[in-house]
Amino acid sequence: MWYFTPFYSMLRATTDVMVNVLVAIIALGVVLAFLKCKCSMALKIGMAVAGLVAIALLKTFDAKFWGVVVMGGAVVILFFLPWLDHSPARSIRYRPNWHKWVYAVFVIWFLILTVLGIMVPGPLHPALPWLTNELVAMIGTLFYFGFFLLMPWWSQLGTPKPVPDRVTFKPH
Repeated sequence: MWYFTPFYSMLRATTDVMVNVLVAIIALGVVLAFLKCKCSMALKIGMAVAGLVAIALLKTFDAKFWGVVVMGGAVVILFFLPWLDHSPARSIRYRPNWHKWVYAVFVIWFLILTVLGIMVPGPLHPALPWLTNELVAMIGTLFYFGFFLLMPWWSQLGTPKPVPDRVTFKPH
């Protein structure tokens, strides 16, 4: 069942360090939303409360629990892909060229997660003892979820190429 190995590497990557990184990302997001959002004070306070609740939940439960949630969420997020993609062009052929690079980087990280899922935990190379496969899997996991959770924003950027008439033609 090699096709579950990227999700297994995400499970193993969810450690206390990863939970602390997620807490820092949520805290940074709340601070930026509070400072940069042009919305009402009530909405800002609501976002701050939601961030504090998320941080409290992250710190309350064990990292193993969140590993299972991350692994399951990595599979479930694929179901929401049609609603996450807001690009006016449905085919990659008509999207801006830099979208192809985003997809290529995503595929490379997914393949890295696949390889890391079958490797034994530990350093990737003896000369670099700090570079563990858990650290690389953490970065890959953050990119995996960032790719999908930021898709509503980045998929709208850029100007798609015009779709030819043969694709949009509707007969009588």
